[in-house]
Amino acid sequence: MLLPLRRYFEVRGRSRRMEYWMFTLFSFVVGIATSIVDAIIGLGWDGSGPLNLIASLALLIPGFTVAFRRLHDIDRSAWWMLLVFLPIIGWIWLFVLYVSDGTPGPNRFGPDPKDPYGSADIDQVFS
Repeated sequence: MLLPLRRYFEVRGRSRRMEYWMFTLFSFVVGIATSIVDAIIGLGWDGSGPLNLIASLALLIPGFTVAFRRLHDIDRSAWWMLLVFLPIIGWIWLFVLYVSDGTPGPNRFGPDPKDPYGSADIDQVFS
């Protein structure tokens, strides 16, 4: 859940589905919690406030980088993120890409995050 925060500016490499979706869930929960705290303190306006804004800005870059690495895991370039500018069709296609299983074994973006030591490749050689 917090791994993308440790890999804040790291756009190289690959991220598993679990890492991407757990960070998405974490960001959603943080957004709700900061909105509630803003409302309780009386700083919120129209469902958002300064705490929510700060949290959103703090999670913006790791959100992009984990999305880039998720696309790398399915052997797609980060340029595919531009699909977000195609209303509805682009969003659906990005969702399909994000829920897709990563390419097994190493690809052009790095080793398989499910098997970083490549033991699956060794098993294929000896079978």
